[in-house]
Amino acid sequence: MFNDKNILITGGTGSFGKKFTKTLLERYKPNKIIIYSRDEQKHFEMEQVFNEPCMRYFIGDVRDFKRLNKAMMDVDFVIHAAAMKHVHIAEYNPMECINTNIHGAEFVIDSAIQNGVKKIIALSTDKAANPINLYGATKLASDKLFVAANNMVGKRETRFAVVRYGNVIGSQGSVVPYFQKLLTHDDELPITDERMTRFLITLQEGVDFVIKNFARMQGGEIFVPKIPSMKMTELALAMSKDKPYKVIGIRAGEKLHEAMITKEDSLRTLEFDDHYVIKPTIQFAQNVEFDTNAIGEIGSLTSDGFEYTSDTNDVWMSREEFIRKLD
Repeated sequence: MFNDKNILITGGTGSFGKKFTKTLLERYKPNKIIIYSRDEQKHFEMEQVFNEPCMRYFIGDVRDFKRLNKAMMDVDFVIHAAAMKHVHIAEYNPMECINTNIHGAEFVIDSAIQNGVKKIIALSTDKAANPINLYGATKLASDKLFVAANNMVGKRETRFAVVRYGNVIGSQGSVVPYFQKLLTHDDELPITDERMTRFLITLQEGVDFVIKNFARMQGGEIFVPKIPSMKMTELALAMSKDKPYKVIGIRAGEKLHEAMITKEDSLRTLEFDDHYVIKPTIQFAQNVEFDTNAIGEIGSLTSDGFEYTSDTNDVWMSREEFIRKLD
């Protein structure tokens, strides 16, 4: 799919962008991989690792439509990974979060349509389901924009979809590197609540899921992988090798458990073997039958009232499996 193609990754110097780039270079022969990010230092560091002839490093912000539109020229596929992601920083800087996560999404959509991009997948988060913080609310708005964009394309072939998943093990800003840093000088890891659970996925699993969904997508889907949950106490004990942890109290904007599919979404959610698809709430001009995807996989509607939450998940990650994935 990606051989001889031009691929743009917004926020491409982040954890996902680097792993996606590594995977593309190992499995395909792309014509260009365009890394779009506003951080000059991260560009420099990434260029030391990925310096193949197909690599292009484009400094720019998704909030700058003119610059983004230049980067999008002749692009076939886009992965929109750029976002403000830290909950507390978004709460303190609300307009910056809105400008990046909502208006940035709008600019990616408009530029992709203008440039005739074939397929775009936007990365979302479990925090977009029933959001209680600004970060989650802006990502929900972004999801809605990308889904609705399929009604803006007219007769063009451009299609948009969303991938929503949980906490990525070891990604920048996640709990794992934070705990690893703390363990170098502190015996006790902080736990906000002993009941807390989270969905967990590795970077490579996230990348593989996105690649698969470029083949699956017809436009308008929110793809949700079936991934394990883990109690945060178990995660802390696994990382600290059973050293005691300290309970510090739940933080503002933080949930005890995360949801990726809510009860309200159940009537438009399809279950496939290894993932779910949340169908659009709106009718598209193009008639799409989402129960059979573009590669022939067949899904079935979930039952009324179904929800996919980290505390009621059927699959749980053991300490041993977590340590293996951490390595």
